Amino acid sequence: VQLQASGGGLAQAGGSLRLSCATSGFTYDYYGVGWIRQAPGKEREGVSCISATDYTTYYADSVKDRFTMSADSAKKMLYLQMDNLKPEDTAVYYCATAPYLGNRCLDPHEYDSWGQGTQVTVSS
Repeated sequence: VQLQASGGGLAQAGGSLRLSCATSGFTYDYYGVGWIRQAPGKEREGVSCISATDYTTYYADSVKDRFTMSADSAKKMLYLQMDNLKPEDTAVYYCATAPYLGNRCLDPHEYDSWGQGTQVTVSS
């Protein structure tokens, strides 16, 4: 299982960024996938995820109505469209996966395979 995140960078508050995650070695039919972030001095936080059991997409309250997660199973790609960015969104963003992960997919501890992370910095 491999994941590689990209697309991070610097944005102004109110701006947008789109993260991508190239994946290989697993099928989306049976693996939950998610985006997790870690801000300096803080614990990892689940941002958004797609359940492997019913394919529901979940969002943390802090990003709901601003971020949109999608998955292209044919291209083996995950995406996170981030709009109306805020300075508090500044963090390293990781894509991750685990087999048969269901509605606990916002819990970072549930994942066993991680990408290398991409830095997102939002200036005020």
